[in-house]
Amino acid sequence: MSNSEELILYFVPSLVATLLNREKSIGRPLTETEVLAIRDGCPCIAMRPEEARRVTEARGYDDIDPERCWEVWQEVRESLHSATPPA
Repeated sequence: MSNSEELILYFVPSLVATLLNREKSIGRPLTETEVLAIRDGCPCIAMRPEEARRVTEARGYDDIDPERCWEVWQEVRESLHSATPPA
C-alpha cells in the first residue's frame, strides 16, 4: 500500500449499534457529551474505502458519520428504538 492511499476509520461494532445498546442499557437518551465520549472510545479499524464498502454491505446498513455523530444520532435514534423489540 502506498502512502497516497486513503484510509478511513471503520467502527467495529458500529457506532449506531453501540449507541443504541448503551441507551437501552441505561434506560434513557444519551447526552451529547456521552455520545461523543462513546464515539471517542469505540474501537475502530483503518481500512481502504473499498474494503469498508464491502463490510457495510455485509452489515446491511450504513453507520453514523463520526464527524456528525451527535446530529446524526438524533436523526436516527427514534426510528431505531421503535424498530427493535424490547429485550
